[in-house]
Amino acid sequence: MESLARTLAQWLAHCEQLHARPIDLGLDRVRQVAERMQLRFDCTVITVAGTNGKGSTCAMLEAIAGQAGWRTGVYTSPHLVHFEERCRIGGVPVAEADLLPQFARVEAARGETTLSYFEFTTLAILGCMAEAKLDLAVLEVGLGGRLDAVNIIDADCAVITSIDLDHMEFLGPDRESIGFEKAGILRPGRPAVVSDPMPPASIAQHAQDIGADLWQSGVDFNFSGDQQQWAWAGRGKRYSGLAYPALRGANQLLNAAGVLAALTAVRERLPIPAQAVRAGLALVELPGRFQIVPGQPTLVLDVAHNPHAASALAANLDAMGFFPNTHAVFGAMADKDLDGILRRMAPVVDRWYFCDLPGARAARGDALLQRWQALNTRKDASAGVHAGPTQALAAAVGAADPADRILVFGSFLTVGGVLEQGLPKLHAKHLGS
Repeated sequence: MESLARTLAQWLAHCEQLHARPIDLGLDRVRQVAERMQLRFDCTVITVAGTNGKGSTCAMLEAIAGQAGWRTGVYTSPHLVHFEERCRIGGVPVAEADLLPQFARVEAARGETTLSYFEFTTLAILGCMAEAKLDLAVLEVGLGGRLDAVNIIDADCAVITSIDLDHMEFLGPDRESIGFEKAGILRPGRPAVVSDPMPPASIAQHAQDIGADLWQSGVDFNFSGDQQQWAWAGRGKRYSGLAYPALRGANQLLNAAGVLAALTAVRERLPIPAQAVRAGLALVELPGRFQIVPGQPTLVLDVAHNPHAASALAANLDAMGFFPNTHAVFGAMADKDLDGILRRMAPVVDRWYFCDLPGARAARGDALLQRWQALNTRKDASAGVHAGPTQALAAAVGAADPADRILVFGSFLTVGGVLEQGLPKLHAKHLGS
């Protein structure tokens, strides 16, 4: 133990070496180590699973509960730039000094048990949150649901966001299979909020099989809105005259409706005044989710990395109004449905800047270019390849006019790559600034 890591970077390097596979679904090993750690939560816990919308849902739960005066803790993954972003306590990323003892605690408890990077780091963060004297813990469930490491925690309320096709090699070939895996976070007798307005039937079936208290969008709660405001109603609670969430995009209202259902479901344990709902929705922030950075040209950041998210991104870009050209920096993992993403984005992107990303799972920029060339039907579109996200962004800035728009999207590594030196503020060279 003496020779082991001292810094967060050293601990993370240690975690990467422990297990032969980066993803090893199953709860037995993680549960054994958690029991040895005596990991317990003494606060209200909400888990959030789904294909898209998890990060936004977690951020809105955190913002509203924080505005109500409750001490919040949030676990999300992956991070954009710094590992500490994965855990926020009271709205602030956790300090390295608070994480280090938890890594040592996991290492001491695991003995001969092999843990993946995700499992080890999840246990360290859960340990940190369990000791933080929280009123509310919001836990984003990673890749799946049923067999995800976060699912060792029995939540007071589970939220399932939109379901679509992603990680099919692990979760199954269709929405019904994926829905069943996500439904693994439900618990008997406890609220199960489904934000997806057209969820797979497997979720409701599983809720019925185990006796979970299902809250379905359009059945147990609903929302409506006009251009100025929106309203929500469900199970003895109603909010009217709400401002739209500060997170941009049409899909955010679906997420917000699920958030209000979850908070209504736990209101006896965690009362939330209406003013906290209004303030939380107005002030919520989440980098990299249709994040628009004013400048010349305008910069848009989005971690859309599957076709469903790409469809939402394309619709949101359309709703922004007219831009002469859209330049897109794109990098992604090779195991994604890259053709599906490229097809959905092709109508709105005029010039592509494909980039390499670090790691063995990443698709190479030249491979992305070849896929695009095979699919492209637009004679007015063009594309090139770059060594990384920062180089691709620099090339886009060099080619763009001030009135154009630059989009950086795909993997968290793509968006994170352009955020490493802080939030870019673009000033096109044509302005002489």
